[in-house]
Formats: sequence, structure tokens, C-alpha cells
Amino acid sequence: MSIEQQAVKKKNIVRRLYDWVLHWADTKYSTAALALNAFAESSFFPIPPDVLLIALDLGKPKKSFYFAFICSLFSVIGGVAGYYIGYALWDVVGKPIIDFYNMAPMFEKLFSTFAKYSFWAVLIAAITPIPYKVFTITAGMVAASAGPSGKMIVGDHTAYFFTFMTASVIGRSLRFFTVSLLIYLFGEKIKSFIDRYFNWLSLLFVIVLAGGFVLIKYVF
Repeated sequence: MSIEQQAVKKKNIVRRLYDWVLHWADTKYSTAALALNAFAESSFFPIPPDVLLIALDLGKPKKSFYFAFICSLFSVIGGVAGYYIGYALWDVVGKPIIDFYNMAPMFEKLFSTFAKYSFWAVLIAAITPIPYKVFTITAGMVAASAGPSGKMIVGDHTAYFFTFMTASVIGRSLRFFTVSLLIYLFGEKIKSFIDRYFNWLSLLFVIVLAGGFVLIKYVF
């Protein structure tokens, strides 16, 4: 099978998974499906939970922020799972995941700089469409490789993991609560706009966020 054929096959699989995820919005298991989707996407699953979150928000606008909370909570828990895949299960689980998404070059670049910029790297990945699972697995792999013994000492690892968790909580919450807020305020009118321009909107949000921190740094 050629590389082009493999790419088409993967695209078709992802599309079927997308449709499968979306169909849960019309079932009594919709909230559980959202939680599982959010958890899995942070460590190995290709479909972001935003598609199901938007569908649930539109169906029950008054529960929009509840859905955002569920999505954020389980996404962060899934991020921890991704972290420990990189930390303890790289050869068995982590590397196959990275290879499946053809993210080896990105992983190698991330690995060389992650220890220095870990908070910002995770935060940006948590907000944007950049594959969050790659960052969570990388974070764990960096932790497992640091220090002369091959592992971080307890104090260093605790601080590093706390940084990872803080960035994950902030980033995931900002992303999913922003989506739910837009749906709550504008409903069906905003859905097509988000679907079409989600990548650009999320990247713009990161630029504005980073600009705010730069402004604070130089003004105050």
C-alpha cells in the first residue's frame, strides 16, 4: 500500500470515528460519551471532544457550563494518563501512538526544548488544535529521562508534574468553557462559525493570551 493510500485510509477512519462520536449526542449516554471522549483524546484518541460538546450545548443550552466542566475535568485526567504513558509505557504504548499520528519529528523537537518551556508548551497545546496527546506523552517522557539516574528526583518531579497539571487545567478549561460560553450566548448562529474557523480562533486566542502576558511583563 502506497503512502497516499495509507493517508486516505487513515482519513476515512477518522471520518467514521467523527460520525460515531457525534451520534452519541442523541443518546442517553451522551454525558458519559463526552467524558470518555475528553479522556481518550488527551492520550490517544484522534477526535477532539469539541464536536460532541457543541452538539450537547446546542441540545441543552442551560447545561452548557456543566458539559464544559465534565469535558475539562476528564480531559485533564486523560492528560495525566498521557503523561504516564510517556513516563512509564513509552516503548509499549507511547511510541506506537506517536508513530500512528506521524508526529515523530514534532516529538523530537518538543523533547529537546520541553523541560525549559513546559508550562507554555502544555498551555498552548491545551487550548489549540495542536495534538494535546503529543504534548502530554512528551511531558512524561521528559520526566522519565531527566536527571543522572534517568529519573527526576522526587522534589523535581513533583514540581514538574505540578507545572504540567496547572497548564493543563488552565488550558483545557479556557478552551472548553469558551466554546460553551459562545454556544450559550449565540446558540445555532455561532455553531457553523466555530466549526469553520475553530483552528484560527483558537490560535488567535493564544496570540492574544501571550500578548497579554508580554504586556504585563513590560508595563508592570
